[in-house]
Amino acid sequence: MSRDTIESDPDPEPDPEPGGPPSDPADDHAFFGQPRGLLTLSGLEVWERFSFLGMQAILVLYFADTVAHGGMGMSAGTAASVSAAYGTLVYLVSVAGGWLADRILGSYRAVLWGGVLIACGHYSMAVPTAAMTWAGLGLISAGTGLLKPNVATMVGKLYRTDDDRRDAGFAVYYMAINIGAFAGPLITGWLGDHQGWHWGFSAAAVGMTLGLIQYVAGRRHLAGRRNAAEYALPPASMRRAVRLIVLGLLAVAALAVLLTAAGWLTMGRFVDLLTLISVIAPVVYFAVMFRSPRVTPGERGRLRPYIVLFLASTVFNFILFQAYSTMMLLAASNAETTILGFDFPASWYASALGAFEVALAPVVAALWVRMGHSQPHASNKIAFGVVLGGLSFLLMVLPTSGHDNDDYLMSAWWIVGSYFLLGLGDILLETSGMSATTKLAPRAFASQTMSLWFLSLALANGIQAQTVKLYDDVSKPAYFGVNGSIAVAAGLLVIAAAPWLRRTMHPVH
Repeated sequence: MSRDTIESDPDPEPDPEPGGPPSDPADDHAFFGQPRGLLTLSGLEVWERFSFLGMQAILVLYFADTVAHGGMGMSAGTAASVSAAYGTLVYLVSVAGGWLADRILGSYRAVLWGGVLIACGHYSMAVPTAAMTWAGLGLISAGTGLLKPNVATMVGKLYRTDDDRRDAGFAVYYMAINIGAFAGPLITGWLGDHQGWHWGFSAAAVGMTLGLIQYVAGRRHLAGRRNAAEYALPPASMRRAVRLIVLGLLAVAALAVLLTAAGWLTMGRFVDLLTLISVIAPVVYFAVMFRSPRVTPGERGRLRPYIVLFLASTVFNFILFQAYSTMMLLAASNAETTILGFDFPASWYASALGAFEVALAPVVAALWVRMGHSQPHASNKIAFGVVLGGLSFLLMVLPTSGHDNDDYLMSAWWIVGSYFLLGLGDILLETSGMSATTKLAPRAFASQTMSLWFLSLALANGIQAQTVKLYDDVSKPAYFGVNGSIAVAAGLLVIAAAPWLRRTMHPVH
């Protein structure tokens, strides 16, 4: 089936009741010109990001804090590496989440059960023991893998491929995400700083619970909200798949326990293993899609430029995710935590990133709507985002240079300025990247191709899990300067490839 047709269920939804919402979400303009389903999905992401990023803003600080102060007692480099490994696991699991939605659960139920697992994970982390912390991180990883790729896919189903509102809709969706990204660290950071880290994790749990409530309440406005998976396995195959999944999970858990007990599976080796998997997984996944008989020649041709977008996303997110690791550690140790006479926890710097994206996303969305078909090609938007991400790190070379020791304090405005560049780059790249993914995805791999986009985030975290180990060993100007320069160079290469990308991505703009 052509990708120019509406991205919704193969079978039409029932006709609406008189006075009810349109049966085709693409014909719905009730939410400020956008489908009402966008409000439901954006509302869910507000609370999911509130919980996820609120927790992540304090996670690396919790790892690096002393045991006597309620932390885990890790060195700065180790804390950043373990935090990045957790991010790697979150996005690796998104592959399974996309497959389960396509073949077994359906998008609606995958998102619902993913949210339940996330909430349970945050409630587990609220218990002040190391064992419950690791168990909670595991549950959150599984839940986010189910929820994250499928919510973005459901947003894509609200629009036709050629709908000019599409990129603007994703920009609104991303603005809503960043409302949660802004509010989460404010609440969890204050609680973590004043009451204890596990109080901050408790706030994240409450936020995810609220997100689940509003998601269920607004389900009637969603495209493809029925329970059945779009490409469901035959009943016999589905039963066999469920059995294999359960047995496989039990086998992996038993093996992990045995290797840990034998002293082989250490934290360092687990981090290295996740990095290796993050490199292999996208290579295998691209190969499967290129060889699949269910992928048409036209769809296969559009996967080639998608590889470039995938790599660009990896480079940018390698920088972005360090806003919650090395940048957070830098802010806690070498940045003032006072602005205009107001004292705040170091974790609040993470809210600056969300605040800038909340403020800038509607401006970007309005600009794309105003420009219509004359707006920059998706590949150029992504390239500009990568360049801005690199510049955000290069900016940090200035305040970290020229010091004899690490006892200095830089002005808070340096961190804020870096996050401004990073936030603008994030809006340009992520909204265009997710939108382009839903356009370029082979129809038979719709949710799974969105999972492939999130594999770029896994790869970014996997690389970060190794490079941040150098944070304690090299000078800060060298660390931020080299990483920033690589990102700028990568963005310029994507701009240079723009003519080929426009030609091979056609008719996607």
